[in-house]
Amino acid sequence: MMRCIIMTSSPRPGRYCHDFTPDAYNAPTTIVPGKLLDILDFKLCKWPGRGVSKQQEYQYVEKVGKQFELGKYFLPELVMAGEMLKKISSMTEPFLKQDAEKKTACLAKVVLGSVKGDIHDIGKDMVKFLLDVNGFEVHDLGVDVSPERFVEAIKEVQPAVVGMSALLTTVFESFKNTVAAIKDAGLRDGVKIMIGGGTVTDDVRKYSGADAYGKDAVAAVNLSKKWVAKNQRPPAELGV
Repeated sequence: MMRCIIMTSSPRPGRYCHDFTPDAYNAPTTIVPGKLLDILDFKLCKWPGRGVSKQQEYQYVEKVGKQFELGKYFLPELVMAGEMLKKISSMTEPFLKQDAEKKTACLAKVVLGSVKGDIHDIGKDMVKFLLDVNGFEVHDLGVDVSPERFVEAIKEVQPAVVGMSALLTTVFESFKNTVAAIKDAGLRDGVKIMIGGGTVTDDVRKYSGADAYGKDAVAAVNLSKKWVAKNQRPPAELGV
C-alpha cells in the first residue's frame, strides 16, 4: 500500500530536515514512494548546492513503472505518481537551472503535448521527465493541444522530434489531423513524429501517419535517442 503525500502549497525548505538521515535517502529502492517529497526536501535543505540528482528522481519513477508492469500498482498509483512528479519538478527546478545554464548543448529539442480533445497528462509528464533526464530540451505544450498549436510550436522551436499523447480512443482522429497539419505547413520532412498512450497501437500509428509509437515512457526516450543518433527513418515500433 502506497501512502500519498500531495502538497497543495509551495514546499517549505527544511520542513523535514530532522526527520530523515542521508542513509535513508541513499536507499531509494527501500523507501515507499509516499515519503519521496519528505526525503527530497531533506536533501535540498541539507545540501542545496549538490543534493539534487535527476537520476535519483528517475529511480522512483522507474520503480512505479515496474510495479505497474507487474500488476502491483494500478491507475490510482499512477495518478499519485504523476502528481508527485509535478511537485518534485517544482521543488528541484531552482537548483537544476544552475546546471542547465552550464550546458552548452542538448541532444535535441522535443515538442510534446496531448492532442486535441484529450486532457490526460500522466503519461506525457512521465515522457517529459525522462526525456529531460536524458539530455533533451523539452517544450511541453500541455493538454488538449490543437493541430495549429503544434504547427506553431514546430516553427518556433524547430525540434527534431514531436511527441503526441492520448489516452482516449475517441481522439485518435486528432493524431491524424495533427500530422496532416504539420505536412500541410511544409514541416513534415523536418521532424520525426512519435505517438503514445495506453490505447495506442501500431494500427493507430499507421492511421495517423506518425513515424512510430512507444509502448511506454522508456520506449519513447529510447526511440528519440535512436533517431537523433542515427538520423534515419525508424521502424514502426521500437522493440522493448
